[in-house]
Amino acid sequence: MLNRPVGNEPVADRAVGDRSSMGLIAVLVCAVTLLVAYFNKARCAGAPFNEFGRSTIFDSVKDSNVCYSDIQFLWLGRDINEHIFPYLTGGITPDGALTGGAVEYPVLSGLFMWLGAIGAHDDAAFLLHSALLLAPFALLTAYMLGRMGGRAALLWAAGPPLILYAFHNWELPVVCTAVGAAYIVSTMTRYSLRARGIAAAVLLGIGFCLKLYPGIFVLPLLLYVLVGEPRPGEDARVPRRFDVRGALLVAGTAIVTVIAVNLPFALAGYEGWRASITFQQLRQADITTNSIWYWGLRPVFGNTAADEANFQDVVSAASPLLIVLAFAVAGWLGWRRFAVTGLYPWIGVSGAMLCGFLLFHKVHSPQYTLWLIPFLVLLEVPWTLVGVYLLADAAIGIGVFRYFYALGSGHAPELAENVVQFGVWGRAVLLLVFFFLFIKARPRVRDSAATRFEENPAPVLAYSAL
Repeated sequence: MLNRPVGNEPVADRAVGDRSSMGLIAVLVCAVTLLVAYFNKARCAGAPFNEFGRSTIFDSVKDSNVCYSDIQFLWLGRDINEHIFPYLTGGITPDGALTGGAVEYPVLSGLFMWLGAIGAHDDAAFLLHSALLLAPFALLTAYMLGRMGGRAALLWAAGPPLILYAFHNWELPVVCTAVGAAYIVSTMTRYSLRARGIAAAVLLGIGFCLKLYPGIFVLPLLLYVLVGEPRPGEDARVPRRFDVRGALLVAGTAIVTVIAVNLPFALAGYEGWRASITFQQLRQADITTNSIWYWGLRPVFGNTAADEANFQDVVSAASPLLIVLAFAVAGWLGWRRFAVTGLYPWIGVSGAMLCGFLLFHKVHSPQYTLWLIPFLVLLEVPWTLVGVYLLADAAIGIGVFRYFYALGSGHAPELAENVVQFGVWGRAVLLLVFFFLFIKARPRVRDSAATRFEENPAPVLAYSAL
């Protein structure tokens, strides 16, 4: 049916053309959304400035007007305003305060911070330069999602999360690397799976050096390369040989990429480089982290300093344990899915692992929603659930700043706190639902091997190793 001509053009060719057009449409829509996103944050920036280049209106309106961004905030406090190259100097104090040129993010994000400050002498210019630097990554992401997910890509290109968070922090490059890895594996099928897996591993390694989380996708990717994919027209349930060497190359490539990017920084300024890791280790689950730990577990403890210390100790132990457990469950469920379909759902497992990380990590910053959106585009999950998740996310992305404003201004905080709690728990419940849905969800990438099978309960019985 797919090759039956309609006029002079096969349906399959028309489908490819439609996806190409959708990629361009997504880029155009995304460009408009990015303009709105920038002007939303720019409401906090502008003359007059103090002697350090800080907009004097920033502190007075950032919470009440919901225009706060980490980009503008970190103009001060990390020597960005002094144009100090990151990591080569500085370090971290015993109580977790960064000094000198140290910043709290992996090295490539720190590099973007430094690049955005070039030529800037105030936080407004830093915000503008950073937006210009980051925007191309959002546009490229929109194009790739349009090519893979069709009209669903508008969730990225025109969705509220991009308006709220595009220039909240330095997330756009890392999202682009994760989507780029999926794009290479799913669409560049003229190359061998091993070659695609290795190229994707490079991107995931780069993503790890931006914001860590793409590194967790290397495991499902190498499992996908290990078990292989069917040739066009071949039944996915026909036994194939395990590509052990290909899987090891994927893992090795990701590791080598991470080492190659980090090693120069570690050698040139170990204390400054190590400070970013120590900072995250010392970070606590507090009112700024929007996590289930603070809103769910913290009330169980008392109000003394000892109670607070006990709470943080529990979180520091339970959070990583549950994250690792979630990763293991996701990988196991993916393997069970492979036993039924003959394909390992690496994108679905990656999305499930991300859900586990977001749910159990002690920090859940609002902009992390940008990490999740591509999975809602690439996997067929009910749009009703997507809409409810966006509502819960907006309750966090907007409500938490109104909550801070109420606390700081002496206004009654109960309404804002209820909005935040709705966001925290609504988002948590849906992350748990998505954890299981993602693994079984059918991909929207129509030219990938993952969409060339039919459901059949018969298990795959015979696979052999190289």
